[in-house]
Amino acid sequence: MQAMILAGGRGVRLRPITDSIPKSLIPINNKPLIEWSIKYLKKFGIDEIIICSGYRSKQIENFLKKKKNFNCKIIHSIEKRPLGTAGAIKHAMKNISNKSFIVINGDVITNINLKKILYKPNTIASNELKTKFGTMKIKNNKILNFNEKNDVKNIWMNPGIYHLSSEIISMLPKKGSLESMVFPKLVKKKSLHTVKFKNILWHSIDSHKDVEICSKEMKSKKYSKFFKSID
Repeated sequence: MQAMILAGGRGVRLRPITDSIPKSLIPINNKPLIEWSIKYLKKFGIDEIIICSGYRSKQIENFLKKKKNFNCKIIHSIEKRPLGTAGAIKHAMKNISNKSFIVINGDVITNINLKKILYKPNTIASNELKTKFGTMKIKNNKILNFNEKNDVKNIWMNPGIYHLSSEIISMLPKKGSLESMVFPKLVKKKSLHTVKFKNILWHSIDSHKDVEICSKEMKSKKYSKFFKSID
């Protein structure tokens, strides 16, 4: 099995750090995002990895070279200009030799069990939505109850982890979003599947606060065993 890591994000909200390094080298508990992504894939037996990057990509290459690619076969797919998630995948497809492959967003930290989405191509992970805000149940303009818990029941979000058929290449634009330009077409064809995950750790690292919260949660009793196992 091959995998792509989408690591082309500029990380604007992580400035001033990302003025000098790519988002993928932002440290989480003293290890950069790209290292966590690679070790996450390795835990599930995936060691042939394509890094899709653009901004300051040479720094990513140098870091991985210094780490001997973590004993993986690493291929770098460099974008001269931002292509979006779909464009980045299309640009890198020449390196895919299998009938299906994994794609993960390079700014995500998670303990989602990747094996569960491997059974059928064009399957995406989904996890129950969490919010930092309290929610209300309303009927006829009257509040029935308040819910201060983080989980929003039966509302599912896209965590950026996909198992895709290689045949998807015919649907990929040269530039644009996988989520808004390709997935809706698969939904229309009833050929996009999902596996639901509850009570998992998932963080998209988009701000300094995300770094702080994620770092702390990874060390918690509930999740530390998983992250120690991939370190």
